Amino acid sequence: MSKRNVILYIAASLDGCIAGPDDDLSFLEAMQLEGEDYGYQAFVESIDTVILGRRTFMWVKNKTGTFPHLDKDTYVITRKQGGSEDGVTYWPGSIRKLVDELQSKPGGNIYCDGGAAVVNEMLRTGCIDEIILSVVPVILGDGIRLFHEGIPASSLVLLSSQSFASGLVQMHYRVLRP
Repeated sequence: MSKRNVILYIAASLDGCIAGPDDDLSFLEAMQLEGEDYGYQAFVESIDTVILGRRTFMWVKNKTGTFPHLDKDTYVITRKQGGSEDGVTYWPGSIRKLVDELQSKPGGNIYCDGGAAVVNEMLRTGCIDEIILSVVPVILGDGIRLFHEGIPASSLVLLSSQSFASGLVQMHYRVLRP
């Protein structure tokens, strides 16, 4: 059985923000070109599990009316009560424990969908195996930073990089463990 990789697939501004002030994601709209998905559909087909924070989950549900990955096993990290609802499991426990449990079972890759607090906790606890980072050619100046202070230094190996007509540059890295 091959290991199920945990992959962070995320976009950030050139100055490292995944959202502007007040969770503003409008900077991503300029990257939405007809017929271009930056490899997202192929990526989604490689996963069968999604992990994300409660705030991110609620933002997506409020903006779209539904969560787009209900066909996947979805775990929402929360400090509140656990349980399941509409195919979503609310996980109040250790993210490391969740990842260990998921990786002990057969399946596809696991998608870390954010937000920043979940990403940083997963980096801090060594849960992320790969990072696919799309850098959007804009400087926001303020907003929600992708990487926080206090996460351990990590060495990365570049697996691929690609630039697009929109100016977006996507890099795919493997995270090396000490």
